[in-house]
Amino acid sequence: MRPGIGQRVIWGVGGALWLGAVGAGLTALMSYDNAPGIAADAPAGWPADSGLARDPAGPTLVMLAHPRCDCTRASLAELAELLARAPRPPRAYVVFIRPGHVPGGWEQTALWRRAVDIPGVTVIRDDDGAEARRFGVKTSGQVLLYDAAGRLQYAGGTTGARGKTGNNAGRDAILATIAGLPAEATLPVFGCAMFSDADAAAEAAPDAHESHAR
Repeated sequence: MRPGIGQRVIWGVGGALWLGAVGAGLTALMSYDNAPGIAADAPAGWPADSGLARDPAGPTLVMLAHPRCDCTRASLAELAELLARAPRPPRAYVVFIRPGHVPGGWEQTALWRRAVDIPGVTVIRDDDGAEARRFGVKTSGQVLLYDAAGRLQYAGGTTGARGKTGNNAGRDAILATIAGLPAEATLPVFGCAMFSDADAAAEAAPDAHESHAR
């Protein structure tokens, strides 16, 4: 039997509501993906009290990251790509925050292991976010590039959106700066907050699926 007029109206209204909900969800997702994190208040000169050793003969790149930020997976992938493309790769660090009072190995997630696997990268544990604070970093995936004299040359991210890989202005700017070419000095960074109230819950419940780094 063919549906009556009432049924067709109900189906039509239901379909319209469903399409509207899907559209609203996609819009919200796109807005989130394209919303940058808080930019770093990075010092113009290399912090004298940093525990990281700056390269006096060339540029030094520092990426500061949260080990449980999904967005940072793409940031690390782009870091690996730009280091592979750089004619002379800079000294590179990936510094993972480790909040206080977390269980042993809390920071050694899949992101930690991914960073360890990037050629030329030194992975550092940042207890209580001391280095992140020295460098004024507030968002995971923030990259700071300093020249041989310790002057800040670039502050921004390595992706064009949250969790997205591919050609983007950040990666291009870093590569150009390393090559000594004119480039943007400041660009957005896309990632999770470095210092978050959510860490308090994570301290008591480490991810059972994560294991220690090699």
